[in-house]
Amino acid sequence: MATKTTSANDITDDELEPLADETARQAQRVVAAYATDADECRMLLSMLGIGPINRID
Repeated sequence: MATKTTSANDITDDELEPLADETARQAQRVVAAYATDADECRMLLSMLGIGPINRID
């Protein structure tokens, strides 16, 4: 098993900023256009952290 290496270019979770709503929507559209089916689309969106938010009204 390879050991994890770090460098000065690594980004910590604290340095990450949330995506703007419009940027997330554009990314969702691109993923949906290239996904082969709905299940793959949901999986890819989830992996990227831009999946749909379940809203309870």
